[in-house]
Amino acid sequence: MQLTKNMRGALFMAAAMAGFSCSDALSKTVIASMNAGQIILIRGIFTTLFVYLLARRMGALRSWKVILQPMVALRIACEAIAAATYITALGMMPIANASAIQQAVPLAVTLGAMIFLKEPVGWRRWTAILVGFAGVLIIIRPGPDGFTLAALLVTACMFATAARDLATRCISNDIPSLMVTMCTAVSITIFGAFCIVPFGGWQPVSTTSLLEILLASVLVLIGYQSVILAMRTGEISFVAPFRYLSLIWSTLLGMIAFGEMPDGWSMIGAAIVITSGIYTFYRENKRRAAERMAQQAEARIPA
Repeated sequence: MQLTKNMRGALFMAAAMAGFSCSDALSKTVIASMNAGQIILIRGIFTTLFVYLLARRMGALRSWKVILQPMVALRIACEAIAAATYITALGMMPIANASAIQQAVPLAVTLGAMIFLKEPVGWRRWTAILVGFAGVLIIIRPGPDGFTLAALLVTACMFATAARDLATRCISNDIPSLMVTMCTAVSITIFGAFCIVPFGGWQPVSTTSLLEILLASVLVLIGYQSVILAMRTGEISFVAPFRYLSLIWSTLLGMIAFGEMPDGWSMIGAAIVITSGIYTFYRENKRRAAERMAQQAEARIPA
Protein backbone atom coordinates (compact mmCIF):
# COMPACT_ATOMS: atom_id res chain seq x y z
CA MET A 1 0.00 0.00 0.00
CA GLN A 2 1.36 3.39 -0.99
CA LEU A 3 1.34 5.85 1.90
CA THR A 4 0.20 9.43 1.45
CA LYS A 5 2.35 12.31 2.68
CA ASN A 6 0.06 12.80 5.66
CA MET A 7 0.28 9.12 6.59
CA ARG A 8 4.07 9.19 6.36
CA GLY A 9 4.11 12.35 8.45
CA ALA A 10 1.90 10.67 11.05
CA LEU A 11 4.26 7.67 11.18
CA PHE A 12 7.24 9.98 11.68
CA MET A 13 5.41 11.74 14.51
CA ALA A 14 4.48 8.42 16.11
CA ALA A 15 8.13 7.36 15.94
CA ALA A 16 9.21 10.66 17.47
CA MET A 17 6.82 10.28 20.41
CA ALA A 18 8.00 6.70 20.94
CA GLY A 19 11.60 7.94 21.01
CA PHE A 20 10.88 10.70 23.52
CA SER A 21 8.83 8.41 25.75
CA CYS A 22 11.49 5.68 25.79
CA SER A 23 14.12 8.31 26.58
CA ASP A 24 12.00 9.54 29.51
CA ALA A 25 11.64 5.97 30.76
CA LEU A 26 15.41 5.49 30.67
CA SER A 27 15.91 8.78 32.55
CA LYS A 28 13.38 7.62 35.15
CA THR A 29 15.36 4.41 35.54
CA VAL A 30 18.69 6.12 36.26
CA ILE A 31 17.25 8.93 38.44
CA ALA A 32 17.15 6.38 41.28
CA SER A 33 20.95 6.16 41.34
CA MET A 34 22.03 9.69 40.41
CA ASN A 35 20.64 13.21 40.49
CA ALA A 36 19.11 15.20 37.66
CA GLY A 37 22.24 17.34 37.27
CA GLN A 38 24.36 14.27 36.52
CA ILE A 39 21.85 12.94 34.03
CA ILE A 40 21.63 16.31 32.24
CA LEU A 41 25.44 16.56 32.12
CA ILE A 42 26.13 13.06 30.83
CA ARG A 43 23.21 13.06 28.41
CA GLY A 44 24.24 16.54 27.26
CA ILE A 45 27.77 15.40 26.46
CA PHE A 46 26.47 12.60 24.24
CA THR A 47 23.82 14.81 22.64
CA THR A 48 26.30 17.61 21.95
CA LEU A 49 28.65 15.17 20.22
CA PHE A 50 25.87 13.72 18.05
CA VAL A 51 24.44 17.12 17.11
CA TYR A 52 27.91 18.55 16.35
CA LEU A 53 28.72 15.71 13.96
CA LEU A 54 25.34 16.06 12.26
CA ALA A 55 25.55 19.88 12.02
CA ARG A 56 29.08 19.72 10.66
CA ARG A 57 28.09 17.18 8.03
CA MET A 58 25.14 19.33 6.93
CA GLY A 59 27.09 22.59 6.95
CA ALA A 60 24.88 24.10 9.64
CA LEU A 61 27.62 25.35 11.99
CA ARG A 62 27.72 29.12 12.52
CA SER A 63 29.45 31.57 14.85
CA TRP A 64 28.82 30.91 18.54
CA LYS A 65 27.78 34.57 18.83
CA VAL A 66 24.25 33.49 17.90
CA ILE A 67 23.90 32.35 21.50
CA LEU A 68 23.88 36.02 22.51
CA GLN A 69 20.72 36.74 20.55
CA PRO A 70 17.88 37.28 23.05
CA MET A 71 15.48 34.68 21.65
CA VAL A 72 18.20 32.03 21.39
CA ALA A 73 19.28 32.75 24.96
CA LEU A 74 15.66 32.63 26.16
CA ARG A 75 15.10 29.32 24.40
CA ILE A 76 18.19 27.85 26.06
CA ALA A 77 17.10 29.07 29.51
CA CYS A 78 13.63 27.57 29.07
CA GLU A 79 15.09 24.29 27.83
CA ALA A 80 17.33 24.10 30.90
CA ILE A 81 14.42 24.69 33.27
CA ALA A 82 12.27 22.13 31.45
CA ALA A 83 15.00 19.47 31.55
CA ALA A 84 15.80 19.94 35.24
CA THR A 85 12.19 20.02 36.42
CA TYR A 86 10.95 17.13 34.27
CA ILE A 87 13.80 14.72 35.03
CA THR A 88 13.48 15.46 38.75
CA ALA A 89 9.70 14.98 38.62
CA LEU A 90 10.07 11.60 36.87
CA GLY A 91 11.68 10.24 40.00
CA MET A 92 8.71 11.33 42.11
CA MET A 93 5.58 10.48 40.10
CA PRO A 94 4.29 7.97 37.52
CA ILE A 95 5.63 8.60 34.02
CA ALA A 96 2.12 8.49 32.55
CA ASN A 97 0.94 11.31 34.86
CA ALA A 98 3.97 13.45 33.98
CA SER A 99 3.38 12.83 30.28
CA ALA A 100 -0.33 13.61 30.62
CA ILE A 101 0.38 17.03 32.13
CA GLN A 102 2.86 17.71 29.32
CA GLN A 103 0.05 17.21 26.80
CA ALA A 104 -1.18 20.67 27.79
CA VAL A 105 1.89 22.29 26.18
CA PRO A 106 0.03 23.14 22.91
CA LEU A 107 -2.67 24.86 24.97
CA ALA A 108 -0.03 26.84 26.87
CA VAL A 109 1.64 27.77 23.56
CA THR A 110 -1.68 29.06 22.20
CA LEU A 111 -2.20 31.09 25.37
CA GLY A 112 1.33 32.48 25.22
CA ALA A 113 1.00 33.34 21.53
CA MET A 114 -2.12 35.33 22.34
CA ILE A 115 -0.51 37.20 25.26
CA PHE A 116 3.00 37.80 23.95
CA LEU A 117 2.75 37.53 20.14
CA LYS A 118 -0.71 39.17 19.91
CA GLU A 119 -2.12 36.30 17.87
CA PRO A 120 -5.94 36.34 17.71
CA VAL A 121 -7.67 33.76 19.91
CA GLY A 122 -11.47 33.49 19.77
CA TRP A 123 -13.80 32.45 22.55
CA ARG A 124 -13.87 28.84 21.36
CA ARG A 125 -10.13 28.39 21.71
CA TRP A 126 -10.21 30.31 25.00
CA THR A 127 -12.78 27.80 26.23
CA ALA A 128 -10.63 24.89 25.01
CA ILE A 129 -7.61 26.31 26.88
CA LEU A 130 -9.54 26.68 30.13
CA VAL A 131 -11.07 23.21 29.82
CA GLY A 132 -7.63 21.75 29.05
CA PHE A 133 -6.07 23.31 32.14
CA ALA A 134 -9.02 22.00 34.16
CA GLY A 135 -8.01 18.56 32.87
CA VAL A 136 -4.49 19.18 34.19
CA LEU A 137 -5.94 19.94 37.62
CA ILE A 138 -7.87 16.66 37.51
CA ILE A 139 -4.62 14.81 36.83
CA ILE A 140 -2.76 16.62 39.61
CA ARG A 141 -5.69 16.58 42.08
CA PRO A 142 -4.18 18.86 44.73
CA GLY A 143 -5.17 17.70 48.21
CA PRO A 144 -5.70 19.65 51.43
CA ASP A 145 -1.98 20.40 51.62
CA GLY A 146 -1.89 21.85 48.10
CA PHE A 147 0.17 20.76 45.13
CA THR A 148 2.84 18.12 45.59
CA LEU A 149 6.41 19.00 44.66
CA ALA A 150 6.30 16.60 41.73
CA ALA A 151 3.14 18.25 40.38
CA LEU A 152 4.68 21.70 40.70
CA LEU A 153 7.84 20.56 38.93
CA VAL A 154 6.09 19.00 35.95
CA THR A 155 3.73 22.00 35.69
CA ALA A 156 6.74 24.30 35.64
CA CYS A 157 8.20 22.08 32.93
CA MET A 158 5.01 22.44 30.89
CA PHE A 159 5.13 26.25 30.94
CA ALA A 160 8.90 26.29 30.34
CA THR A 161 8.43 24.04 27.30
CA ALA A 162 5.69 26.33 25.97
CA ALA A 163 7.94 29.37 26.46
CA ARG A 164 10.73 27.53 24.64
CA ASP A 165 8.46 26.88 21.66
CA LEU A 166 7.34 30.51 21.57
CA ALA A 167 10.95 31.71 21.70
CA THR A 168 11.79 29.31 18.86
CA ARG A 169 9.14 30.97 16.69
CA CYS A 170 10.89 34.30 17.14
CA ILE A 171 14.41 33.14 16.20
CA SER A 172 15.65 34.47 12.89
CA ASN A 173 15.31 32.10 9.93
CA ASP A 174 18.92 32.89 9.05
CA ILE A 175 20.07 30.68 11.93
CA PRO A 176 19.95 26.96 10.98
CA SER A 177 17.85 24.80 13.28
CA LEU A 178 20.79 22.49 13.95
CA MET A 179 22.89 25.45 15.12
CA VAL A 180 20.16 26.40 17.58
CA THR A 181 20.08 22.80 18.78
CA MET A 182 23.87 22.80 19.05
CA CYS A 183 23.91 25.95 21.19
CA THR A 184 21.15 24.49 23.34
CA ALA A 185 22.93 21.16 23.81
CA VAL A 186 26.20 22.81 24.89
CA SER A 187 24.46 25.21 27.26
CA ILE A 188 22.32 22.46 28.82
CA THR A 189 25.43 20.36 29.38
CA ILE A 190 27.13 23.22 31.24
CA PHE A 191 23.93 23.84 33.18
CA GLY A 192 23.84 20.19 34.24
CA ALA A 193 27.41 20.44 35.55
CA PHE A 194 26.46 23.40 37.77
CA CYS A 195 23.40 21.52 39.06
CA ILE A 196 25.29 18.47 40.33
CA VAL A 197 26.35 19.90 43.71
CA PRO A 198 23.02 21.66 44.56
CA PHE A 199 21.13 18.49 43.58
CA GLY A 200 23.09 16.25 45.96
CA GLY A 201 26.61 15.85 44.57
CA TRP A 202 28.23 13.39 42.21
CA GLN A 203 27.22 9.75 42.53
CA PRO A 204 29.08 6.73 41.10
CA VAL A 205 27.92 5.93 37.57
CA SER A 206 27.62 2.27 36.66
CA THR A 207 28.26 0.98 33.16
CA THR A 208 24.58 0.07 32.87
CA SER A 209 23.47 3.60 33.78
CA LEU A 210 25.97 5.09 31.34
CA LEU A 211 24.67 2.93 28.52
CA GLU A 212 21.08 3.81 29.42
CA ILE A 213 21.87 7.53 29.24
CA LEU A 214 23.69 7.00 25.94
CA LEU A 215 20.63 5.24 24.53
CA ALA A 216 18.40 8.02 25.89
CA SER A 217 20.53 10.58 24.04
CA VAL A 218 20.24 8.66 20.78
CA LEU A 219 16.47 8.35 21.21
CA VAL A 220 16.11 12.08 21.88
CA LEU A 221 18.06 12.89 18.71
CA ILE A 222 15.91 10.44 16.72
CA GLY A 223 12.83 12.08 18.21
CA TYR A 224 13.91 15.58 17.20
CA GLN A 225 14.75 14.54 13.65
CA SER A 226 11.50 12.57 13.32
CA VAL A 227 9.48 15.61 14.40
CA ILE A 228 11.21 17.70 11.73
CA LEU A 229 10.50 15.03 9.09
CA ALA A 230 6.88 14.79 10.24
CA MET A 231 6.31 18.53 9.97
CA ARG A 232 7.99 18.75 6.58
CA THR A 233 6.23 15.68 5.15
CA GLY A 234 2.58 16.06 6.14
CA GLU A 235 0.16 18.88 6.81
CA ILE A 236 0.69 20.32 10.28
CA SER A 237 -3.03 20.24 11.07
CA PHE A 238 -3.07 16.48 10.33
CA VAL A 239 0.28 15.52 11.84
CA ALA A 240 0.42 17.64 15.03
CA PRO A 241 -2.35 15.81 16.95
CA PHE A 242 -0.29 12.61 16.72
CA ARG A 243 1.92 14.15 19.41
CA TYR A 244 -0.63 12.82 21.86
CA LEU A 245 0.53 9.27 21.13
CA SER A 246 3.29 10.01 23.65
CA LEU A 247 0.73 9.51 26.42
CA ILE A 248 -0.03 5.99 25.13
CA TRP A 249 3.67 5.16 24.91
CA SER A 250 4.32 6.56 28.40
CA THR A 251 1.39 4.68 29.90
CA LEU A 252 2.52 1.38 28.40
CA LEU A 253 6.13 1.94 29.49
CA GLY A 254 4.99 2.85 32.99
CA MET A 255 2.96 -0.34 33.25
CA ILE A 256 5.63 -2.63 31.75
CA ALA A 257 8.83 -1.14 33.18
CA PHE A 258 7.70 0.33 36.50
CA GLY A 259 4.43 -1.41 37.33
CA GLU A 260 2.58 1.93 37.38
CA MET A 261 -1.14 1.57 36.79
CA PRO A 262 -2.84 4.88 35.90
CA ASP A 263 -5.98 5.58 37.93
CA GLY A 264 -9.33 6.56 36.50
CA TRP A 265 -9.13 10.25 37.35
CA SER A 266 -5.75 10.59 35.66
CA MET A 267 -7.11 9.02 32.48
CA ILE A 268 -10.18 11.28 32.56
CA GLY A 269 -7.98 14.35 32.99
CA ALA A 270 -5.69 13.21 30.18
CA ALA A 271 -8.67 12.66 27.88
CA ILE A 272 -9.92 16.19 28.61
CA VAL A 273 -6.47 17.70 27.91
CA ILE A 274 -6.07 15.77 24.65
CA THR A 275 -9.59 16.59 23.43
CA SER A 276 -9.03 20.28 24.17
CA GLY A 277 -5.70 20.22 22.36
CA ILE A 278 -7.11 18.53 19.26
CA TYR A 279 -9.96 21.04 19.17
CA THR A 280 -7.43 23.88 19.45
CA PHE A 281 -5.51 22.45 16.48
CA TYR A 282 -8.78 22.25 14.54
CA ARG A 283 -9.75 25.86 15.28
CA GLU A 284 -6.24 27.11 14.45
CA ASN A 285 -6.28 25.28 11.12
CA LYS A 286 -9.73 26.69 10.33
CA ARG A 287 -8.57 30.24 11.15
CA ARG A 288 -5.52 29.93 8.92
CA ALA A 289 -7.60 28.51 6.08
CA ALA A 290 -9.94 31.51 6.33
CA GLU A 291 -6.96 33.89 6.27
CA ARG A 292 -5.56 32.18 3.15
CA MET A 293 -8.91 32.44 1.38
CA ALA A 294 -9.15 36.13 2.27
CA GLN A 295 -5.62 36.76 0.93
CA GLN A 296 -6.40 34.89 -2.29
CA ALA A 297 -9.59 36.90 -2.73
CA GLU A 298 -7.67 40.17 -2.28
CA ALA A 299 -5.05 39.03 -4.80
CA ARG A 300 -7.77 38.48 -7.43
CA ILE A 301 -9.14 41.99 -7.01
CA PRO A 302 -7.70 44.17 -9.83
CA ALA A 303 -5.64 47.17 -8.73
